[in-house]
Amino acid sequence: MTAYLLRRLLNAVPILIGVNFITFVLFFVVNPPDAMARMQLGQKYVTQEAIEQWKHAHGYDLPLLYNDRAEGTARFTRTIFFQKSVNLFLFRFGRSDSGRDIGADIRQRMWPSLAIAVPTLLLGLAVNITCALLLVFFRRTYLEWSGLALCVGLMSISALFYIIAGQYLFGKLMKLVPISGYDTGLAAIKFVILPVTVGVVSGIGSGVRWYRTLFLEEIEKDYVRTARAKGLSEPRVLFGHVFQNALIPILTGVVTILPLLFMGNLLMESFFSIPGLGSYTIEAIQRQDFAIVRAMVFLGSVLYIAGLILTDISYTLVDPRVRLQ
Repeated sequence: MTAYLLRRLLNAVPILIGVNFITFVLFFVVNPPDAMARMQLGQKYVTQEAIEQWKHAHGYDLPLLYNDRAEGTARFTRTIFFQKSVNLFLFRFGRSDSGRDIGADIRQRMWPSLAIAVPTLLLGLAVNITCALLLVFFRRTYLEWSGLALCVGLMSISALFYIIAGQYLFGKLMKLVPISGYDTGLAAIKFVILPVTVGVVSGIGSGVRWYRTLFLEEIEKDYVRTARAKGLSEPRVLFGHVFQNALIPILTGVVTILPLLFMGNLLMESFFSIPGLGSYTIEAIQRQDFAIVRAMVFLGSVLYIAGLILTDISYTLVDPRVRLQ
């Protein structure tokens, strides 16, 4: 296990370097340092001297990738790419181009994102898996066909519709919950109810169909027929055997959602005015704040790789046949 984890961590390093490099190149192709300075200074006519001062203050006065004026390894280390990347790998995000402490912003904004993402994930899993098991239990009946038709209908509707409809129906007409905003402590519950509900409902269609497919694959296997031959009831077969053996593909699907727990939902946080990491990233993109964008892309990559490693480890817990070497 230790050797496996060490290999995975070592393999993650070149992946993170590649993601960081691609993000760096793409951003500076669109927005070179001079253009960044003009935008941040917020003036129509900016002198070259002011531009150079801003670049020097924010560390953008060096060459991008290669410094032909330096010697030896300094040709690569005395560059914007190296200077900015080293701190990222040490999780020192520094300051944004507008002067804010990125690390402090992330620590502050991660809690609103978690307040929405964690309940949405847990409730979504419970609802989707339960509904999928019920469709499998009542397979080849009108209930299954009606449920599948409903799932297809839910999948065909954009998530934006659920957000707008939820805000209008429950926030404006019924006035049950606030349309947007956020608060700290227990007062945040009333602001979280509607986004969580919208997140769960918008994912029912695709989630139920996905889990139903997994359970149908398992229910045709030999061990299920053996369990039925022993006289086990259908609910016990489904919940005690089929569900347990489908945990590995379920965990694989969940890992793709894990980064969203910290990174936030861009669409949801923007429309509900939630001060999370999702809206933080959107605001940085709109301001073309390169430091924040790179930090958020890097953090998302780290979380995704960590999720993959945790998923592999969890395989050994749900299936003793899996061994990590």
